[in-house]
Amino acid sequence: MHPRKVADSTVRRLAIYLRFLEEFADQGADTVSSGALAQRAGTTSAQVRKDLSFFGSFGKRGLGYDVPALGARLRQILGLTRRYRVLLVGAGRLAGALAQYAGFAARGFDVVAVVDRDPAKIGTCWGALRVDDVDRLEKIVVAERVEIAILVTPAEPAQQLADRLVATGITAILNFAPVQLQVPGVVEVKNVNLAVELETLSYALQHREEN
Repeated sequence: MHPRKVADSTVRRLAIYLRFLEEFADQGADTVSSGALAQRAGTTSAQVRKDLSFFGSFGKRGLGYDVPALGARLRQILGLTRRYRVLLVGAGRLAGALAQYAGFAARGFDVVAVVDRDPAKIGTCWGALRVDDVDRLEKIVVAERVEIAILVTPAEPAQQLADRLVATGITAILNFAPVQLQVPGVVEVKNVNLAVELETLSYALQHREEN
């Protein structure tokens, strides 16, 4: 069974479950209970079972989940059985940190190109990557067979760059720019707003002090 539409929150939890399953596997565990998985993921056993039930029947009552089998199935569900070619749009410090993050390649996401509009950055090298001119964005997407773009720019140029990416056929964008992008329905955009995340932490601290 494979649902046509699953909530983003469910998909996020599946990714979290996978990380803990990999930890259990590294520790030599063959099985894990929904309770143990829930405790590590900060949720409930019922939620774990509900999330997994969207995709079929897993585990046996009293025995738990087979760690290698469930991990392999989650990797399949999350599309991690193949590799993706990724373009970084923007060559600032955050982009530099993302380019060096080993977790991307470990998960199958290969950063194959970086573009920027700053003449001082164009031509510089980040390890095996060379920062290219954003004017060549369309050619680079085609030449490098890019499938996912990570937008790491200020707000002002973000929409225009997103329009250009969409025009090349890109249908998956991870957006760090502090702006809500307008894209066609076929394009999947995930927004990462660091200021909002800090504000939610501020809220949590504020109300913890009040209680």
